[in-house]
Amino acid sequence: MGAIPQLAMLELSLLGSVFLLIGLALWMFADSDDDDRSGGLRQPVLVPVPVRSQYRR
Repeated sequence: MGAIPQLAMLELSLLGSVFLLIGLALWMFADSDDDDRSGGLRQPVLVPVPVRSQYRR
């Protein structure tokens, strides 16, 4: 009688491990946000902000 719950727990643990490994593999092989596949994040683009040279009243 004790073998059935242990077998069910083993199956559940194996199923969880398989899902975990599949999820980890998908996460590792997913496209990152870099363009040249160098592994790093893209550098932020600097946008010029217009600044007035004199204060207006």
